[in-house]
Amino acid sequence: MNRRKVLATAAAGGLGLLATPAVHAQDAWPRGRPIRVICPWPPGAANDALARLLAQRLQEKLGATAVVENRTGGAGLIGTNAVLQAAPDGYTLLASAFNTAVMPLVLRGATFDPQRDLEVMARTAQAPLVMVISGQRPQRTLAEVVAAAREKPREWSFAISSLGSAGHLATIEFRRRTGVEIDMVTYRGTQPALTDLMGGNAHLLIDPSFALLPATGDGRVRALGIATAQRSALAPDVPTMAEAGLPDYRFQSWYGVWAPKGTPAEINQRVNALMQETMREPAMVDRLKSQVLEPVTESIEETRRFIAAEITRATELLRSVNYQPE
Repeated sequence: MNRRKVLATAAAGGLGLLATPAVHAQDAWPRGRPIRVICPWPPGAANDALARLLAQRLQEKLGATAVVENRTGGAGLIGTNAVLQAAPDGYTLLASAFNTAVMPLVLRGATFDPQRDLEVMARTAQAPLVMVISGQRPQRTLAEVVAAAREKPREWSFAISSLGSAGHLATIEFRRRTGVEIDMVTYRGTQPALTDLMGGNAHLLIDPSFALLPATGDGRVRALGIATAQRSALAPDVPTMAEAGLPDYRFQSWYGVWAPKGTPAEINQRVNALMQETMREPAMVDRLKSQVLEPVTESIEETRRFIAAEITRATELLRSVNYQPE
């Protein structure tokens, strides 16, 4: 596998203490060349919004020229491969989500190891998952849905926004926990899945709260439960999945920044510090909260441990249902 192009982020401070030509090149780092922030998802999604926020902060705080490239397709694999094949020089970043960590577990064509082949720079935000039902269905509670689906499973379908998404794994866990054999239909993003749900062509969807809760206002979809320990202040009328009948059912999507393996540690740390600073700003906290997103401030080591735990959980879940990569 080719080694990659790296990220737009670091330079500064202690780099100048090391007097080698390579270090001087890093010291000049974001100057003179544009930084590509590759988002493997379409414009308009949370991934895209956070990618543009990263690019904006690289420009504001580091004086860099940063450009977002939406390299979509393959359930995120096309954009991820572009970063995997880039040089580890700080000028190519990946702004993606939960999918990046579990992609090799669900996609036959994903042959990389996210912990071995990418440098994680930061987690930036997270969002709980919500389960919604088409407004054209009469059921009002999770218990009613489970009872109806057990009786006539072929009259139900689960929309999946993307293979390897947090909602995909949450749906697999829902099926495992309840024993319902509802078909899963994969879409190319949340919006087309939600559109089919509103039209009654699909019936259930589990996806991030920021995408689904705003859609519940006109009755075309209804929220059945949120996959958190406590009810959300932004949706106090939506029961937790535990209250709805599934104890300890907790899932969230999360978003982060990666670089090609071999990107200098100084650059990785600089990006991490930049995003932690951004996610602590009161105005940013309020902005994300209004979109049902929670900012994350973690060190690189903390993020590595978090991702390792997420991969372990996903591996065990997929193994328990004998899932075969598609």
